[in-house]
Amino acid sequence: MVPIRFKYDLLLILILSALLVVVIILLPSDMLRIILGLPFLLLFPGYTLIAALFVKKADLDGIERVALSLGLSIAVVPLLGLALNYTPWGIRLYPVLITVIAFTLAMCIVTWLRRRRLPGEERFAISFSFNTAGWMGSSKLDRALTVLLALAILVAVGTLIYVISTPKVGEKFTEFYILGLGGKAADYPRELYVGQQASVIVGIVNHESGDTSYRVEVTVDGVKDKVIAPLTLADKQKWEQEVSFSPSKTGDKQKVEFLLYKGAELTPSQELHLWIDVTE
Repeated sequence: MVPIRFKYDLLLILILSALLVVVIILLPSDMLRIILGLPFLLLFPGYTLIAALFVKKADLDGIERVALSLGLSIAVVPLLGLALNYTPWGIRLYPVLITVIAFTLAMCIVTWLRRRRLPGEERFAISFSFNTAGWMGSSKLDRALTVLLALAILVAVGTLIYVISTPKVGEKFTEFYILGLGGKAADYPRELYVGQQASVIVGIVNHESGDTSYRVEVTVDGVKDKVIAPLTLADKQKWEQEVSFSPSKTGDKQKVEFLLYKGAELTPSQELHLWIDVTE
């Protein structure tokens, strides 16, 4: 069987990389980003590097090129990201995109220059052929290993696509904090008179992946001073407000508690406190 040769592998890689840039900039499709982004990160950098190092078709066989391309891509992309981390641009979408494209383009240019020096019959080109006679003539062990390797690659790629395309549900939690009136975790009221009103800033941020109702109770030395309810926040919504309290008796080291209840819970899910000294 005459093999089908495809000599425009580098051009195809550059076209697909350019198409990914267009999709990222102009189209909001996550599926297209995943389809084009996976080979862009996990195949193209390693493939072009292998192509630049081994330009002759006799240097490596097809399976070796695929395995090395995947392995080197997994090694090269994190190194490029590490280098970006020490630049003013940092590890963000567009710097990573530009860096990987620049590396891939550089390897394509090196490969093209090296291939030009070789006779056409010696240059590597992707070829497709399946010789039934050769397949049947190989040993059972060779056929079994070939099938297992192909299955392993398919399973690995399928698993990777599933993990990337299926977003994880993040940890559910609620931020609860108190700040001084300056908006910082400092300058809290410490010394008060009986009946004197003091204030702090109380904040709640909902990360519960859905609408959540809250209730805030303020107690001073075990005596309920104020209840703030109901508070219903959407996911990622933030509530922040100045809350006042007033001690009713003298005493040192009185505990002012801010208790956060979720929904109809009878016990607080979170508790914050500060200490005050109260005089006449």
